[in-house]
Amino acid sequence: MKLSFSTLGCPRWTFNEVISTAKDLGLDGVEIRGIGDNMYAPDIEEFSKTDIDATLKRLESIGLSIPILTSGAALADKEKAPSSFVEACAYVNLAGRMGVPFIRVMGTGEPQVTPGDFDLGARLYGLLCEYAALFGVTPLIETNGALSASERMLAFIKSTGSKNCGILWDIHHTACFAGEEPKLTVEKLGDLIKHVHVKDSSIIDGRVEYRMMGYGSIPVTDALQALKDINYGGFVSLEWVKRWKPDLQEPGIVFAHFKSFMDMLLSNIV
Repeated sequence: MKLSFSTLGCPRWTFNEVISTAKDLGLDGVEIRGIGDNMYAPDIEEFSKTDIDATLKRLESIGLSIPILTSGAALADKEKAPSSFVEACAYVNLAGRMGVPFIRVMGTGEPQVTPGDFDLGARLYGLLCEYAALFGVTPLIETNGALSASERMLAFIKSTGSKNCGILWDIHHTACFAGEEPKLTVEKLGDLIKHVHVKDSSIIDGRVEYRMMGYGSIPVTDALQALKDINYGGFVSLEWVKRWKPDLQEPGIVFAHFKSFMDMLLSNIV
């Protein structure tokens, strides 16, 4: 398995600071969810037509990849769906130019279970998957909201009718909001899992409070073991939500701890 962090965890960093830190920590890649004040990847300066080739060459020279461009598109949110589809297509176009294999989309944009038009979401996701296939890109639908439950996710995927589909497994969401054990989730979703988000937390007075890895109650070890059992070789990416929760610990400390903690866990699973 490969390790990365999402730029959601370092909202004040420049692109240079992001990739320099990832390289120094010995990570394999960086997941792009905004740089600085810019949350829309197609408008990030380093990915512009004039700079993209230099950016890709630099990443290659330091041994880093971008495994996924993480959009904010919510295809099952009836009000946001039209603009979300346009956003997702723009992410596909950029991913195709960059050689990035995946983009992320969601049903609804909330981690907890919220109402959505999932018939509409499935139709749009199916169309997006077919469009993305032209660029060698696969859109991944994230296990969040109602799609945290594996059976609901499988029904959603099946209804799209597309073969160019996959799942971004957010371990935190399936554990917290669907109450699933990692082994069950992996048994059900199997090789549809193409990218993984991980973060830790504890429930305090009925509310989720995020913790550095190993200090919460999310069964991360069990999740890694379940992934190893199906020979998953993709990325496990820390999604430290500091952009949304500024009081969380600083990224430099959190990312370094993530790398050492994950190295320890991965060395001990069989």
